[in-house]
Amino acid sequence: MSGGVEWALHCCVVLTAAPEPVPAARLAELHDVSGSYLAKQLQALARAGLIHSVQGHSGGYALTRDPANITVLDVVTAVDGARPAFVCTEIRQRGPLATPAEACTAPCPVHRAMMAADDAWRAALRDVTIADLASDVGAGAFDGIRSWLK
Repeated sequence: MSGGVEWALHCCVVLTAAPEPVPAARLAELHDVSGSYLAKQLQALARAGLIHSVQGHSGGYALTRDPANITVLDVVTAVDGARPAFVCTEIRQRGPLATPAEACTAPCPVHRAMMAADDAWRAALRDVTIADLASDVGAGAFDGIRSWLK
């Protein structure tokens, strides 16, 4: 998983506390990260329809829907894509004791175990929403964020 996922998740959580759209530069400053780096993550979130850009003097980014309807998996998929974490390269078909391709009609135990782990990981991320993350941050932290964003 890329580091961009962490930044994107933090931005989504901050946007739950923002009374108005937050400029990308302000989000970058809040998180002490390069504006150009964060812009890539925000663009990925926007392409996925999780946030949208508001133009104008008080423009910036805002969530497109209720934070309870945005999962952590939505953000991970937006930033890193939907591909599985494990990609089978059929190692069993290599080397001096290679299994012939025609004998490999079912996934091997390694492939099955890795796919089961990937499914469990995705299910766990699907069960946590941005609202859940925000509720764990606490009201005091959000008061500070709201004050700082003004």
